[in-house]
Amino acid sequence: MVSYRTSMQIVGDLLIATEQSGQEGIKTTSLLSKANLSYSRLSKFLSNLTGAGLINKIEFDGKNTFVITPKGRQYLESYVKFADVAQSFGLEL
Repeated sequence: MVSYRTSMQIVGDLLIATEQSGQEGIKTTSLLSKANLSYSRLSKFLSNLTGAGLINKIEFDGKNTFVITPKGRQYLESYVKFADVAQSFGLEL
């Protein structure tokens, strides 16, 4: 049986990948492969995340780089705690 990720899990994956890239940020291509999403799907998520202030988009020489914000780190920390609690009760997000 194929298990699909929820939007919440995808957001978590995107924030984790962005946080792991540090202050240099992560480029779109790297984020595509780490999050395992199509470009159109990734674009929608990135639009939502930048709109919510969880990540910042930095454009330089026509290329986009994404950096997690303090608000994004706070969200990710809460998400990880919640996922751990849910898993301890045998629930999936």
